Amino acid sequence: MSFTEYADYDGLGLAKLIAKKDVSPKEVVEAAIDRIEKHNPTLNAVVWKGFEDALEQADEPLGDGPFAGVPFLVKDLDASVGGWPRSSGSKYMMGEVPAEDSELVARYREAGVILMGKTNTPEFGITGTTESAALGPCRNPWNPDHSSGGSSGGSAAAVASGMVPLAHASDGLGSIRIPAACCGLVGLKTTRDRTPLAPNYREASHGFVVQHVVSRTVRDSAAMLDATDYADPALPWARPRKLRPFMQELRVAPGPLKIAVSSKTPNGKPIHPDVQKVFDRTCKLLEAQGHWVEPYDLEIDWRSFFRHQAIKSGANFRAEMLRRIEEKGREPEEHELEPLTWAGFKGVQGLPIEMVAEATRALADMSAEILRKLGRYDVYLTPVMTEPPAEIGHVDPVNLDPKEVNKRQGRLYPYTPQFNITGQPSLSLPLGTSANGLPIGMQFTARYDDEATLFRLAAQLEEASPWAGRRPPHYG
Repeated sequence: MSFTEYADYDGLGLAKLIAKKDVSPKEVVEAAIDRIEKHNPTLNAVVWKGFEDALEQADEPLGDGPFAGVPFLVKDLDASVGGWPRSSGSKYMMGEVPAEDSELVARYREAGVILMGKTNTPEFGITGTTESAALGPCRNPWNPDHSSGGSSGGSAAAVASGMVPLAHASDGLGSIRIPAACCGLVGLKTTRDRTPLAPNYREASHGFVVQHVVSRTVRDSAAMLDATDYADPALPWARPRKLRPFMQELRVAPGPLKIAVSSKTPNGKPIHPDVQKVFDRTCKLLEAQGHWVEPYDLEIDWRSFFRHQAIKSGANFRAEMLRRIEEKGREPEEHELEPLTWAGFKGVQGLPIEMVAEATRALADMSAEILRKLGRYDVYLTPVMTEPPAEIGHVDPVNLDPKEVNKRQGRLYPYTPQFNITGQPSLSLPLGTSANGLPIGMQFTARYDDEATLFRLAAQLEEASPWAGRRPPHYG
C-alpha cells in the first residue's frame, strides 16, 4: 500500500482493508511510522514512539475488534500504557512508568488498535493549547505557526496530519473539543461516566473529565465509543443510558430537531467575524435540513459560575499534586513546574474547606439551572472558540504571567467548560474555515446521556457539508 493510500482511509476503512487481506497489519503500521517520521519534526505531535512494540503486535494474530490492526496513539496524560513512560506534560513527572494499562487502554486493545506511541499534552492538561516546557509546543498541521489546541493537541495534530486515523483524547474543560476545532476534526466529549476512568478515579476532577477520541469521521467516533462504552463494575452509580449501538444511530434520521443557537459570550464581547460567519452558515444549514432553529442565549451568573469552577478545580488539582508528592517522595522544585501550574498549586494552599463546599453546592445548583433551561431543546449550538486557532505563544503557560494566561484562555474558550460541569455530551464538528484557511469548529450539545441525537445530527451534517476531503498542507 502506498503512502498516499494510507491517508485516504479512516480507521474503519483501514480495518476493512486488513480484514479483506488487501493489506497486512505490518504494512499499515509501517505506513503510520512513515507518516509520523515525516511530519513529527515539524508538528511535535508524538512525544514517545512505541514503534518496536507496534511492529511486534502487527505480526501477532488479530482479534475481531472493529479496529483490528489500525494504528492508534494515546495522549500522554490520563490513560496509562503498561511499560510506557507517562510525563503528563511535566518535568516533575518525567520518569513515571505505569506498570499496567488503564481500563480504557485495555478496551482500546480489545477494539483491535495497534498502539504506536504517546501524544503531546500541556502540563497536567491545564491549558487550551499544547505548549509546555517539558515537551515543547505542538503545532497545527494547517499552519505550524498556530496552536493545535489543548489539552489533546498532540492527538489532534497527529490525526489531522494523517499520522493515524483516530487517537485517544480527554476533556476536562474543553480539551477534546478545542483541539478538534483547531485541527478540523470530529471531537466528542461524552456524557459523564460513559467511558471508564479506572484505576485513577480520583483524577476525574469531580466528574469534569471524560476520555474518548478525536477522529476524521463521525463513524470512527461512534464505533470507538461502542467498543469502549460498557459497564465498569467498580462504579457504584448508574451508567448513562444507551438504547442501541451508536453505529446504528448513524443510519437513523434525526428528524426535525428543536435547536437553540447562540454565539453570545459570557462577557458579552463580540466574537471574531470569521467564527460568526461559520456560525451563521451553520444555522442556515440546520434550517435547510428541516430543523427548527431558535436564537437563545443561555443566561446565568457566569462570573459566579466560573469563580466556583476555579475554586473546585483548584482544590482538586492541589489534592492530586499532594498525592503525586506522596508517591514520588518529594515536593516539586519551582523550576520543575511551569509558572501557571506553580501558581495553581500554591494559590489554593490553605483554601477554607467551606469555600470548596460552597463551590460544590453552587455548581450543582447552576448545573441544574442550565439543564432546566436547555431541557426544552434537543440540541444547543454555539461556536467552540471565539476566534480561529491562535498563534503559538498567544496562550503561553511557560513565559506569560499566569493571570494573563487565564485571561486569554477565558476570552478564547468560554463555550466549553459548562458542559463538563453539567455532564452533558458535547460535540465539535469542523464546519468551516477562517479567511486564512484555519479550521473553525461548531459545538453541538445535547441532553444528558443523549449522544444518540448528536451522532444522528453529525452524520446528517457530514453528508450535507462534507469535510473529510479537506486536507491541511502538512498531510501526505
